[in-house]
Amino acid sequence: MDNKFRSGFVAIVGRPNVGKSTFMNRIIKEQVAITSPKAQTTRNKIQGIYTDNERQIIFLDTPGIHKTHNDLDQYMDKAALSALKEVDVVLFMTEAGQQAGPGDKYIIEELANVKAPVFLILNKIDLINPDEMAPQIDEYKDLLDFAEVIPISATNGNNVEDLIDSLTKHLPFGPKYYDEDQITDHPEYFIVGELIREKILDDTRDEIPHSVAVIVESMNQRTERGKLQVEATIYVERDGQKAIVIGKGGSMLKNIGIGSRIKIEHLLGEKINLKLWVKVKKNWRDDPLFLSKAGYSLKDLK
Repeated sequence: MDNKFRSGFVAIVGRPNVGKSTFMNRIIKEQVAITSPKAQTTRNKIQGIYTDNERQIIFLDTPGIHKTHNDLDQYMDKAALSALKEVDVVLFMTEAGQQAGPGDKYIIEELANVKAPVFLILNKIDLINPDEMAPQIDEYKDLLDFAEVIPISATNGNNVEDLIDSLTKHLPFGPKYYDEDQITDHPEYFIVGELIREKILDDTRDEIPHSVAVIVESMNQRTERGKLQVEATIYVERDGQKAIVIGKGGSMLKNIGIGSRIKIEHLLGEKINLKLWVKVKKNWRDDPLFLSKAGYSLKDLK
């Protein structure tokens, strides 16, 4: 291998809904993290892998850091903050044109203890007048000494290639950790469950998003016609939420199944038969055993 090849790990941190997952998917050119206009969509550290002839960058898309209210929130915050200990560069993402709020300042306090260089990434520049950024940049520079300040649009791709080039300069020389065609280290079960959850977030009312979990029960059998059988259970906390997810005459659940099936088939590269169930699990966000089963175990975070 060329001894000038660089490789390393980059964490993306920020408040909920600043565009971290959209940025990740833009970089990887595939959907490895779900996106939604609703806050706190990402619940785990989602790993995406960017590889070309000069570098391999492993991105960790973290949950939005926010005030915790239950065990799930606590897991999400610890997942985000633990990522800072294991990377070569940190991207602190915020919205262009927005003043630093209490959530931003809390994250910056944590970043002050990070040894890795920290970039300030101003996302969503396509939505503002460029003149609005100068006061914001000055304000943030007073809070932390950033290695780089780069305005981008994760949605449109503005300056994203420039960001990759800037990141590369801060990465060590090293090997490819993953094959060049691999885009994530998460198992297919995990991503399939996330794609189903994304469709639920898109289609249901505000009371559903934070109360829903999806567990893929199996995806190793074939139907008589040779399709892959995928079976998953959608968990909510109350009977009323179950009724919303199912919908009148099963209409909502049918739409969730159709929409998520299309994306799952794209992910897996084959036709599937998707079966979904909806169950009530009261207060699951404060149930350590259930959280562990759903992939949100606090014990896994150092």
